Amino acid sequence: MNKEFVISTDLGGTKILSALINKENKIIERSKLATDSNKGPDFIVECIAKSVKSLLKKTGIDQKEVRALSLGVPGTVNPESGIISIAPNLNIKNYNIKKALQKYFEIPVLLENDVNLGGLGVKYFEYKNKVKNMLVVFVGTGIGGALIFNGKLYRGSSFFAGEIGHMKVNFDGSLNAGDSKETFESLASRTAIVNSIVVKSKKNDTVLKKTIKKGERIKSKTLSKAITEKDKLVIEEMTKGCKIIGTVLGSLTTLLNFDTIVLGGGAIEANEEFMMTRIKKAFFEAVIEPAGKIAKVTATKLGDDAAIYGGIALADEFLPNE
Repeated sequence: MNKEFVISTDLGGTKILSALINKENKIIERSKLATDSNKGPDFIVECIAKSVKSLLKKTGIDQKEVRALSLGVPGTVNPESGIISIAPNLNIKNYNIKKALQKYFEIPVLLENDVNLGGLGVKYFEYKNKVKNMLVVFVGTGIGGALIFNGKLYRGSSFFAGEIGHMKVNFDGSLNAGDSKETFESLASRTAIVNSIVVKSKKNDTVLKKTIKKGERIKSKTLSKAITEKDKLVIEEMTKGCKIIGTVLGSLTTLLNFDTIVLGGGAIEANEEFMMTRIKKAFFEAVIEPAGKIAKVTATKLGDDAAIYGGIALADEFLPNE
């Protein structure tokens, strides 16, 4: 039986997104399932299995027709051993998720960090391998990065490469942090921006006051609406976040000489025009001119599908002859 399909799964703290992709690289079916990270890794594995089985049942595809199940995890993972070293948002530590999930399927299970998987999707399916040295950054609840060097994903010596959200930075985005306890994502993620808005809303007017008072979650689209309504506080805090993002990415490009920097994630997707204009300005002010001259800074068009498509590239890497 020909193995013409790949199943790609993006694992989050509250939901699991799975997709079945055919040999023409078309998504033919999707499955979205809620999960609860507080119930432990075995429960999460059960939810993943349920999501995948739902896809197979909907489409009538036999497991033997699927060449790989590629799983993206928000944490530090070893694609070779299948072990999650740590995934804070999932409350998982030192857990072999590959082994646990493999018990449910004949399909080979492959594992990768979720942002790395998104980076692979962007490289192979948006840029069609036309980039050599690329940095992919997703801005949302946190900030994560994927590094592509000489056309290949760089995972690092202990599979921790790309965790740019944890870099120590100053409030202006400079990397000379000194004794600062602030990190890139604690200053410039959507979570950080929202937290700052909530604190400052006690002394400043904002259209979000009712939302804040009710304790409702402020999403990226909520920020976009506030910007449209010319909310001064939201615009100021979003602008500050963009300056930090652009400054950090400019400094990294001075060091690593990327030809392409691609941004994605919920915050960018919902506020692309506003954020990208300001990020680019800060980027080109921070980067050294010879490196900045060749650097292209842009937003991905793949959205949530970046990690889904990355599952195909992961299968090609680890199961090239399947």
